Amino acid sequence: MKTALHEWNLAPKEAIALQKELAQQLELTDRIDPVTHIAGMDIGFEDNGDTTRAAVVLLRWDPATAPDLTVVEQIVHREPTRMPYIPGLLSFREIPAALGAFEKLSVMPELIMVDGQGIAHPRRLGIAAHLGLWLDLPTIGVAKSRLYGKHDEVGEERGDWVPLRAGRDTIGAVLRSRNKVKPLFVSPGHRISLETSLEWVMRCLGRTKLPEPTRLADRLASRRDQRKQAAIQASENASVD
Repeated sequence: MKTALHEWNLAPKEAIALQKELAQQLELTDRIDPVTHIAGMDIGFEDNGDTTRAAVVLLRWDPATAPDLTVVEQIVHREPTRMPYIPGLLSFREIPAALGAFEKLSVMPELIMVDGQGIAHPRRLGIAAHLGLWLDLPTIGVAKSRLYGKHDEVGEERGDWVPLRAGRDTIGAVLRSRNKVKPLFVSPGHRISLETSLEWVMRCLGRTKLPEPTRLADRLASRRDQRKQAAIQASENASVD
């Protein structure tokens, strides 16, 4: 992991100024090592937002078997949430736990897909972009909903896409990843172009609308949520008994 980019204890105005500064450091052209491992990451919160949970799934990439990717490692890391919910500054709230999860991996991936935005953000620094700078790794934002930008209607067939624009800038793509299902919002994070981001998302699509890395990370996070809720319910039932 590269040297720390910045401190986390920032006032909102300081964080906004830092976002603008960091966005200038992003590389939106391809600088990707040969891919043997891909990671998917999802972030959630527990304890009424007081605890941040990062779920990371590491997958072995083999073009011969894709999109059936082999799970190498699964990490769920929790730590106290450092910043309250502030729209536009979610990466400052979420990335500390994400970094903790990646530190626990036995092998670092060459490519990361994040459940969230890349540069499709008002200040071009969504969580995938911010994480890419911290790790100095190629990252792709794969979001289920639009945060920022405008777009035309996208075709109904799998693989159809249209640009996501903010003014004259193209900040991502609206991708129909499955026939007649709501599209995904794909945007590059760091060290990767939009075109290559779309290619990798398409390569990793299985039977659902989500690419396998983020689908499995989301499932891992949800499974842990269910286990925790079941434990709480069992404890409450025992108390009643």
